[in-house]
Amino acid sequence: MAMTIHLDVVSAEETIFSGRVESLQVTGSEGELGILHGHAPLLTPLKPGMVNFVKQHGEEEMIYIAGGTLEVQPGTVTVLADVATRAEDLDEATALEAKRQAEEHMANASAADFNYAEAAIELSKAIAQIKVLQSRKK
Repeated sequence: MAMTIHLDVVSAEETIFSGRVESLQVTGSEGELGILHGHAPLLTPLKPGMVNFVKQHGEEEMIYIAGGTLEVQPGTVTVLADVATRAEDLDEATALEAKRQAEEHMANASAADFNYAEAAIELSKAIAQIKVLQSRKK
């Protein structure tokens, strides 16, 4: 039997997942992170993307997050997400439309009050949702 750790994925609204996992992958501010039992303590910001984990008995699950914080402690991992949605609850049409709108805003950025950084964040969130949906289809 594989060694497991306890994972909590929570957003401002609710606990999305709480249980034992064999491993998890997430996108930190410095790149991709893989967490297994015995990982060194860690605290890092998270980019928009997916939390991909293998539950205690081998079932894989994906959750989209719009950023947040990852905390790794002995035996426990916590993902505090700004927004978290199970992959099966994402809507592809909505994600594609959000991506299109963000790209359009960035292409027509002539307004004096245009916030390029905010548009780039919205674009990265939409792209992350699309990637989660594509990974789920595989």
